[in-house]
Amino acid sequence: MEVAIRKMGNSQGVLIPKPILAQVGLEGTADLQVRDGVIEIRPFRRNPREGWAEDARRVAGQGDDAPVWPEFANEGDDKLAW
Repeated sequence: MEVAIRKMGNSQGVLIPKPILAQVGLEGTADLQVRDGVIEIRPFRRNPREGWAEDARRVAGQGDDAPVWPEFANEGDDKLAW
């Protein structure tokens, strides 16, 4: 697809059609790099565990961190040597 490079303030840019953005999952922010003379725009991938520590502290503070399943054992487990 041929696109025009347009002046945007003190910079230049390309308008990317909405269907193309949706096809690659781009919204909000993107990772922009130049690699081997090619401009790459990719979805910005955050660490999937980002925020887990804060959420765990919040849940613990609310007292909602009890096991969902009660403790259970098999018959004879007390005779096993670990």
